[in-house]
Amino acid sequence: MNDTLEHAVIVHFSYGSNDLEALFALEEKLESAIASAGVGELDGNEIAADGSDGNLYMYGPDADRLFDVIRPVLESAPFMRGAQVLKRYGPPGDGVRQSIVIIGP
Repeated sequence: MNDTLEHAVIVHFSYGSNDLEALFALEEKLESAIASAGVGELDGNEIAADGSDGNLYMYGPDADRLFDVIRPVLESAPFMRGAQVLKRYGPPGDGVRQSIVIIGP
């Protein structure tokens, strides 16, 4: 990962299916939006073996700008309702400022 991409946006969501087609379609939309805006990168996902829930990991130089770009994409996916978005304003570690946003209905 590029050293300038120290801020993170991590999305924890309920999924409820082993069919990952909708998730992969969402990732393509996220990658496109992030690349078009030049605000960072989608690093990947982590999905529970039973498909119950998962996380998406995105990194960039400004967590707020990255979230502003991806928010409408997240809100367009029904399975993202109620998702918890962690915005981390720096590299992982103690004392790094964070904020949490819930994706509404």
